[in-house]
Amino acid sequence: MLDLIKFEHTIFALPFALMSAIVAARGWPSAWQLTWLLAAMVGARSSAMAVNRLVDLEYDRRNPRTADRALPRGLLSPAQVWIFVAFATAVFVLAAVMLNRLTLSLSPLALVIIWGYSFTKRFTAWSHGLLGLCLGIAPVGAWIAVTGRIGWPSLILSAAVIAWTAGFDIIYGCQDLEFDRREGLASLPARWGLSPALAVSAGLHLLTIGCLLWWRAAAGLGNIFLIGLALIAVVLAYEHTLVKPRDLSRANAAFFTANGVVSLALLVFTIADLWLG
Repeated sequence: MLDLIKFEHTIFALPFALMSAIVAARGWPSAWQLTWLLAAMVGARSSAMAVNRLVDLEYDRRNPRTADRALPRGLLSPAQVWIFVAFATAVFVLAAVMLNRLTLSLSPLALVIIWGYSFTKRFTAWSHGLLGLCLGIAPVGAWIAVTGRIGWPSLILSAAVIAWTAGFDIIYGCQDLEFDRREGLASLPARWGLSPALAVSAGLHLLTIGCLLWWRAAAGLGNIFLIGLALIAVVLAYEHTLVKPRDLSRANAAFFTANGVVSLALLVFTIADLWLG
């Protein structure tokens, strides 16, 4: 089940949620807030990924890249995964209840967004941006979890996460260009081709850096975070050297390794700036 939902990919959104929570609290949130924030993040993401696997099951069976996943291979049944969806969703809603009234009120909207993404590739080439929104609501939710309201800095960080996620998801989607075209799916690489799609990805990552500079100012962060951001810009630039229109062999390294470094490093430099800056 952990393999089905790619549990290790939680590393993408969770650091941004923690960044937002720490800045909102101007230090560590309370143990209560931190516990239920983590539960909400894990529950929501697990639920969303399981729904995605169920919705895309027939495509995954026909795609050579995904045919060895647990559901296509029959290692798990759809009924088992639906039970897991119900459990993960219950964890998320319980966490929302335990945090505050606004987190509970907005939890249905969050579920609509993270479940709805799974259907978007069937009708829009901009599904990458909608995946970005799924991750991008994490900083806003974390801010609400700590303060009980929506904070302007969290919206800026959300914009950065949306651009960053859409950029790396386009790179990931390049691997399925031929399959998506054959199946009539509307990814950006399938619709526009590899070179234009990779150019859009690079532009989105430039936008990410701009949004993070804005976040630095809104969050009151200093030079330590700025040093970290410069390093992140280098990592993102390196990510784009790994993938070429005629060579996608290192797409997974660009997708997981480089972006895992980005999210964790930003969290580390945010903490360092608040405590040492």
